[in-house]
Amino acid sequence: MQLTDYSDYSLRVLTYLGLKGEKLATISEIAECYDISRNHIVKVVHRLGQLGYIETLRGKNGGLRLARSPEAINVGEVIRHMEASMDIVECFGENNLCIISPNCVLRTAMNEALSAFLAVLDGYTLADLLAPQRHLWKRLSHTLVPDSSRPKYSINRGNPPKNAD
Repeated sequence: MQLTDYSDYSLRVLTYLGLKGEKLATISEIAECYDISRNHIVKVVHRLGQLGYIETLRGKNGGLRLARSPEAINVGEVIRHMEASMDIVECFGENNLCIISPNCVLRTAMNEALSAFLAVLDGYTLADLLAPQRHLWKRLSHTLVPDSSRPKYSINRGNPPKNAD
């Protein structure tokens, strides 16, 4: 099974904001950091805001931050909200044209596999994804090296917390 970029980008945005803590981030900053189209991030941020995962503050000093604690953001829940469809095979959908569907065991097996996949993700929160904080900071900071064509962004405005691993 492969998740859509939309879900992938959603988890990246949440991870980034989780690392920032209470400090505000911008859409441009996140797009630059991950080298993802700003337009894609705008769409993801809009939906995450609608779902109550993030809050946006408008204005000159505005930005984004998590609206919930990382411990309260369940990865499986995020995936369920962000994926347009969990129909991993045709027979899961409304437009099923497979003639063997009524007697097919594969549908049952695929449903069990999907349930197991989501059950594993349900066992993780955003806080779990943020656990290797020092290493994540290092990777993200490395992508924000300035050159003549890009503005310089600093995700942590200094060093990562001393207790971050």
